[in-house]
Amino acid sequence: MSVAETKPEALKKFTPYEPAAGEEYMNEKQLGHFRQILLDWKQELMEEVDRTVRHLQEDANNYADPADRATQEEGFSLELRTRDRERKLLKKINETIDNIDEDDYGFCDACGVEIGIRRLEARPTATQCVDCKTLAELKEKQLGR
Repeated sequence: MSVAETKPEALKKFTPYEPAAGEEYMNEKQLGHFRQILLDWKQELMEEVDRTVRHLQEDANNYADPADRATQEEGFSLELRTRDRERKLLKKINETIDNIDEDDYGFCDACGVEIGIRRLEARPTATQCVDCKTLAELKEKQLGR
């Protein structure tokens, strides 16, 4: 499966932002662009939660065959782990929306430089520029975490 296939619909279907010549970085128009991407992504995740709840309620069967029951339980377990990861992502999305509202979005937490529009479109919740993120990952790898 390619990276594009694993991206949420909200991150696949937006129109890339094209800044005008001399446009100030993270102006109201850009912040609105990213707020909308995040809100769409959040909505998509919330719809997934609703689908999961319905699926677990409607499709829960008490199979007589232990193998069938184990298969169903494993499927439910996988779905719940996925929703748990998405719950953590929702928290991060909400924090990012708060950062936009506080006019504290689009700049690296580590060094303060612009993260960049294209990087933020690829990962709207990014808090570090590519260089700082790369260094952090290298340090993490060296420390064996």
